[in-house]
Amino acid sequence: MSLIVGVDDYSSESDVIIIPSALDFVSQDEMLTPLGRLDKYAASENIFNRQMVARSLLDTLKEVSDDERDCIAVLERISRLADDSEPTVRAELMEQVPHIAMFCQENRPSIPYAFSKYLLPIVVRYLADQNNQVRKTSQAALLVLLEQELIERYDVETKVCPVLIDLTAPDSNDDVKTEAVAIMCKMASMVGKDITERLVLPRFCEMCCDCRMFHVRKVCAANFGDICSVVGQQATEEMLLPRFFQLCSDNVWGVRKACAECFMAVSCATSQEVRRTKLSTLFINLISDPSRWVRQAAFQSLGPFISTFANPSSSGQYFKEEDGKNPEDCDFRTTEDDTTDEEHNRTEDLSSPVDSDDFATKLENVMEDQNRVSSSSKRESDFQTESSFCCTLPSECCGDMADENEQSSHCCTIDLQEAGLNSQETSLSEQELYNSFHFWRTPLPEIDIDFELQQTSDIKLDREIQELTMPVSPSIPMATRKELEEMIENLEPHIDDPDVKAQVEVLSAALRASSLDPQEETMASVGKGTDSQTELTINDQQSFKPILGDIVPLIGDTVECGYSALVFVQDVVPQALLDQYLSMTDPSRAQTVDTEIAKHCAYSLPGVALTLGRQNWHCLKDTYETLASDMQWKVRRTLAFSIHELAVILGDQLTAGDLVPVFNGFLKDLDEVRIGVLKHLHDFLKLLHVDKRREYLYQLQEFLVTDNSRNWRFRAELAEQLILLLDLYSARDIYDYLRPIAFSLCADKVSSVRWISYKLVSEMVKKLYLAPTPTFVIDLMNELVEKFCRCHKWSGRQTFVFICQTIIEDDCLPMDQFAVHLLPHLLHLASDKVPNVRVLLAKTLKQTLLEKEYFLNSANSHQEAVEQTIMALQMDGDSDVKYFASIHPASTKIADDAMSTASSTY
Repeated sequence: MSLIVGVDDYSSESDVIIIPSALDFVSQDEMLTPLGRLDKYAASENIFNRQMVARSLLDTLKEVSDDERDCIAVLERISRLADDSEPTVRAELMEQVPHIAMFCQENRPSIPYAFSKYLLPIVVRYLADQNNQVRKTSQAALLVLLEQELIERYDVETKVCPVLIDLTAPDSNDDVKTEAVAIMCKMASMVGKDITERLVLPRFCEMCCDCRMFHVRKVCAANFGDICSVVGQQATEEMLLPRFFQLCSDNVWGVRKACAECFMAVSCATSQEVRRTKLSTLFINLISDPSRWVRQAAFQSLGPFISTFANPSSSGQYFKEEDGKNPEDCDFRTTEDDTTDEEHNRTEDLSSPVDSDDFATKLENVMEDQNRVSSSSKRESDFQTESSFCCTLPSECCGDMADENEQSSHCCTIDLQEAGLNSQETSLSEQELYNSFHFWRTPLPEIDIDFELQQTSDIKLDREIQELTMPVSPSIPMATRKELEEMIENLEPHIDDPDVKAQVEVLSAALRASSLDPQEETMASVGKGTDSQTELTINDQQSFKPILGDIVPLIGDTVECGYSALVFVQDVVPQALLDQYLSMTDPSRAQTVDTEIAKHCAYSLPGVALTLGRQNWHCLKDTYETLASDMQWKVRRTLAFSIHELAVILGDQLTAGDLVPVFNGFLKDLDEVRIGVLKHLHDFLKLLHVDKRREYLYQLQEFLVTDNSRNWRFRAELAEQLILLLDLYSARDIYDYLRPIAFSLCADKVSSVRWISYKLVSEMVKKLYLAPTPTFVIDLMNELVEKFCRCHKWSGRQTFVFICQTIIEDDCLPMDQFAVHLLPHLLHLASDKVPNVRVLLAKTLKQTLLEKEYFLNSANSHQEAVEQTIMALQMDGDSDVKYFASIHPASTKIADDAMSTASSTY
């Protein structure tokens, strides 16, 4: 049986097969017009021919672009080809649509509205194609067309969005519906807020509640942040947040995990108040989720979520110092007016602005009843957040605000007796401030002080209770008993988890506390009021004893222990979130959540530190030191790569005290950790004082020693950093400490390290030449001659030529100085016995040195010596030397020389 050549044009007669020549096909196709060839193969029964037609559509369109009617004819044939029964042909066609659309856009005058009339209908029709490959190709094509802005706004509203809305109808195919939702979410950022809010948002909200298909809800959750960022704050809070709360409590853990992953994007689209009162509580639920995968995603998003609380006016980069205040007396109002503009700008870019006077309200106060009496409500609203916060400070800090809080002064002496301050009871009542933080509910208007002291002297509140009872602004609604019961009911199935169990205990105590009627308390006598409060204290005191890990200091504790009471108090981030973040270094978290949870903590630590501000660094200091000594080198490596950023955030004083010891430890760590420090060595050292910076001159030599000698990239990075460090040190320090390292790198075994080192030496020559003392640069050049030019190895002599070439190219030295100190030794290498050295010398003289004006326009003895050397090289016995000395090839700089001589200089 003979081989059949050809596709369509063959015939058979008995057993004889006629095989047409391939040349016959070529001649036939050449005789056809572009449209004729298109029609011929488009009607072929062979699938590959029709695929070939789809691929060649753009070329055909370009051939007939001069004739508008032929262009329209090609587009009409595209419409017919779109009805092909073979999925591979339709998929191939769809891959060409973006290219054809771009061509139509460029030739709009000749073929107006071609894309809208002929191509766009095919794209939207294929979105519902039965074949998965065709659908995927059309979805990709649609996104490309939207990204390139090839679809008119009118077409998006009338042709694209209606189709997507129909595809997401309840009776639509499950796979098609899921893909349509994903397309709607991805195109939101491309079509803008108006179209998204009018056409996409209502259906998106419906899809978030799709009870039948969790795949749809998962897609919605995964893209929730993108939708929020497009529609803006108002639509997010009014329409999207209720849906987000539902998705975060979805029965399918994959949906909740997707919510945790996009939490930061959602938070960025909300107001500060919503972020604190609603999203914080919601995020705590995700962190306590029964699914390990959800908890893992939540902890990974915890740092980024905390960073959304950053406020330029209170993040620690800049703030105002109060008149007459000693910064040491009140750390929360400590100021540093010398903060640089660079730090100021870095802070402003991080988060949405909020009122600078509005300190961070903590998590929603689930203890306080909504039906509080008007008199108590008015009294509490009169207190500034600053006042209530200062109640946890030493007494001398609180005395400045005693006058405005005179009415509630009695309530602040609860723990003073325990602190041994009975003798100062009268004066303290005038100094201390009322703080509702210390009470379960609004205090009674009149209280028997002695009885109160007797009954409540032993009360200690857990940190989590502190978060639940933190005062919030009067405009923020409090949680009701029903909400508390629902929260406890949702958590009880997962009571085996220690975190969940602790949360249930706190909420149960809060539920019992909220059962008292504030109306009765207000109308009751003093005796009844104290009895009810005593009953609350006795009943609930036992509940809190098992979970008193970190006791929140009250006024008495603060006065007794002084400044140490301020250790973990901050007002920027809800305390519950910060506590969860700090717990990421707990070894038990690695077993119950994620083995790399410490790495995620280290990765987001600079962002958390920037959010809290340098005045709250004490909250993170222990965590940072724990991470810096972590057993996993990946954790330490992460910190090493970001220590320079943290230094900018903390300022020079905290850096010198807290970061320098960690930095020193990283210098002696594994190479995988040291490279993080080395890559930003200049960035970190420039933040230190001059004296502290000079101490590291003695340690730079240690970077030449690596665990693996083959790790040449480490030495290359060192050379690049040394170039930057030249600006930080004096000429004496450069000559004494950096020069030996540079010379060592110039003799490295790896050429890539040497190329950077040549640049380092040339910059060193430039720096020392500009120094007041001229002896340094002269001594350096003399050592270059002695060490390299007269080296017994040819590679050393070649290094000298490379260094001279770099000095000339970068104008590191005036040509008259170069001619005196280096040129004679350079020309002497014309008689070198190794051709490689002479070849490089010929290149340097012809392509670099003679291009300088000093050797072009001025007649001098040096110019004559150069010309004589070139003439000698032109008569060299080596053909390559002759070539480069005789002609002037295209300019090849040092990088090209490196490539051309790589084989001989490795």
